Amino acid sequence: MPDEAASELPGWTRSVHTAEGRGYPVFRRGSGPGVIIIHELPGITPEVLRFAEDVVGAGFTVLLPSLLGTPGAPFTVRTTVSSLRQLCVSREFTKLGLRQTSPIASWLRSLARTLHTELGGPGVGALGMCYSGGFALAMMVDAPVTAPVVAQPSLPFPIGRARGRDVNLSDADLAVVKEKTAAGCPVLGLRFTDDAGSAHRFDTLREQLGGAFQAMEFPGRTHSVLTMDRQEEGVRRVLDFFRTRLLPT
Repeated sequence: MPDEAASELPGWTRSVHTAEGRGYPVFRRGSGPGVIIIHELPGITPEVLRFAEDVVGAGFTVLLPSLLGTPGAPFTVRTTVSSLRQLCVSREFTKLGLRQTSPIASWLRSLARTLHTELGGPGVGALGMCYSGGFALAMMVDAPVTAPVVAQPSLPFPIGRARGRDVNLSDADLAVVKEKTAAGCPVLGLRFTDDAGSAHRFDTLREQLGGAFQAMEFPGRTHSVLTMDRQEEGVRRVLDFFRTRLLPT
């Protein structure tokens, strides 16, 4: 569970979503079609909030689940180490296992279904980044996610080539994702070209999803495309993707 020391984010409404015995804080802001943004390490930092507020400003209802760390805390070595420790001991996240979907996916799917039931429309957007990068794919299974975005996916930890190519999905879930993309649901991916954590995963996604995987890659060795190492062109591409997939024509 995330640290509850800071339970409020100015301008955001806090609630708790519970499903299958799991409960996590969720912060909400905006109006329009729903988009779920899953933070990177160490948590909902000011940079993650800035990006989320851009999505709100583009005409969407944004949900920010807090899965690790203290909401609103800055990116520091201390906060990152603390959140990494939480990640490593939690059973909700698959860190090393091959061809496995992280258990937290079932909770995120429930959150997407609840949001879509409330708001309606063509579907829900889902964006994961860093350790949560692959979660947007997992949410396509048994949830109305029609605008999935994968930013620098990093689980399982890329120890060895096989893990570096793994996209954090079971074979059964990957098959469903392939069916949905073949039926017309594209997946947008973003990363830096020399980010070792995501390089071979993008190769796997190209092989498995073909032209349905829309990769946007930026030169460099940094990591966080939409937050700490923010690329404005990438932010614009994500907003356009959400508009195209979620807003009425």
